[in-house]
Order: sequence, then C-alpha cells, then structure tokens
Amino acid sequence: MMRKVLERYKGNPIIKPSDMPYPCETVYNSGVAKYNGQYVLLLRCGRLHGMSEFGLATSDDGFNFKIHPEPVMTKATEGIFKEPENKGIEDPRITQMGDTYYIFYSCYSTRGFQMGLAKTKDFKKFDRMALTTAIDYRNCVLFPEKIDGMYVRFERPNWGRPCIWISYSPDLIHWGNQQLIMAPDNYDIWQDCKVGPGSPPIKTPRGWLNIYHAVTNTMAGSIYRLGVAVHDLKDPRKVIGRSHQFILAPEDYHERVGYVGNVVFTNGAIAEPDGTIKIYYGGADTCMNVAVGKTDDLIDLAMEGGPDTTVKQ
Repeated sequence: MMRKVLERYKGNPIIKPSDMPYPCETVYNSGVAKYNGQYVLLLRCGRLHGMSEFGLATSDDGFNFKIHPEPVMTKATEGIFKEPENKGIEDPRITQMGDTYYIFYSCYSTRGFQMGLAKTKDFKKFDRMALTTAIDYRNCVLFPEKIDGMYVRFERPNWGRPCIWISYSPDLIHWGNQQLIMAPDNYDIWQDCKVGPGSPPIKTPRGWLNIYHAVTNTMAGSIYRLGVAVHDLKDPRKVIGRSHQFILAPEDYHERVGYVGNVVFTNGAIAEPDGTIKIYYGGADTCMNVAVGKTDDLIDLAMEGGPDTTVKQ
C-alpha cells in the first residue's frame, strides 16, 4: 500500500511563466538555498528564444516569492564558457559551504551537455569557476561538506543507461575516482528506465538523504517521479536504504500538462530545524511548485526498502 509522505502546497504553482516580470515560456527546475534568513530560488527561465537563463526569487516563508526584475545569470558570451553555453544554461543546484554558495549547472551547447560550476556569496554576483566534465553529463549535486578531506558529488552521465555515480575532488575543479552507486531498478517499474540526482544531499544523523528523480517509459511517453534513498555518512558510496515506492508523481493538471507532460523534477530541498522538509520541484517543465513533509518520514520509507541491490556495494 502506498504511503503518503509529502503534501503539496495548496497554492501551487508558486511561480508560473505569467508571474515573471520578463517574457518567459517556462520557469522550473530551480535551485534553492537559504540566504540571510530568506529562501532563494535560482530559477531556470525558458525565454522566448528557446534558451534558458537564471532568474532569482526570494521569500520570507518559502511559499510566497518576490521575483527579481531581471535575469541574474545568462549564457557566457566570451571566454572558455562561450561555446559550451551557446544554447543556454540549465538546471542549477545550490550547495552552501561556509559563506559561499556553489552552483552546479548544465551548460547546453550544440555538442551536448557539460557541467559548469559557479559560485556566489550574495546572489548578485556570480563567478564561473570551471567546466568540471567533458561531454556528455546532465546532472551534478555537491555535498555540503568534505568527506575524508575530499569534495564529493553525485553525478549522472548522459551516456549509456542513465545512472547515479559518485566522484571526488581535492579542489572542486578536478574530479575522479568515479564509481557507479545507483542504477534503474528493473523490478520497480516507476524507476526502471533512468535515475539521476535531484536535490543536493542533506546530512542527517541517520545518513545522507538523497532525493532523486526516476523515469519510466510508457506508450504515452516518459513519466518523471521522485524517489528517496539514504547513504552512509562516512562512505556515501553505500546506499543503506532505497524506497521501492516513489514519494511524488505527476498528479495535478500543471504537473501532467505543459511544455513536457508528466514530469515532477527537483533541484533542491530545504530541511528545516523543526524536522520538516520543503521540496521544490518543476511541474511539466513549465512551473515551480513545493511539497512539504517530514525528513524522518522520508528516511523511514527509504530504510524500509533496505540497502540498494541495483549495484554491488
């Protein structure tokens, strides 16, 4: 029997294209962080020329957002990022380390996708740091702290059967020691086609909470849902719990109908001090939404599924 662990906010969608102060066809797949006591969304904005840029929205309560009047980050027009971003920038994920917010994002070009890394301290000035992968990678999420002296990230190459990998870096620029850690599950139909990182990992006393996206293919097209797993705190290569049920699926009209139908997709979540969690997600690649639950309920669900068996640990 399906267990409900998340409640959609009754005011969804929280941001839609018609709310934007500049012309947009879509606004979705946004990174999220807390800065100076406010919630910050780094919005993926699909402009009318078909390319994506990053907008900014802020909120005191995490539900009602004020949108900055202009995009805050657009594709590069010079330097080493110019060619890799010639078709736009997409899907930011934000990780805070100290007073710096690091942003992994997809650089989209005529050659495919590479993972760019940028940083900011104030969400006003954004500095590009490096292209951290070759072609063709789609997602990366950075852990909020070093493990055994190394930076750590989950990543999803865009080649082969899309899976979640882990890699390590001494400096955030050069990444290696890559290892496959989670694959699609042939027995769980909702996640039998591909899986990939969603929110940056969240540290809890019970393990690293991994909210990921998963896809199955049907005769009517693909369906994107959200799943949950827990990784060992000292060695996140070990998946100590992975749920056999999804935690969120396209249900509401604005999740089923839009630029790409039947999609819920997260780039970030905020774990609150009171034990609740807000998961921000795109609906049908068109609008932004939020769902609320309890961190422990998500962990319980993952742990009941037992250790992951799709990859040898």
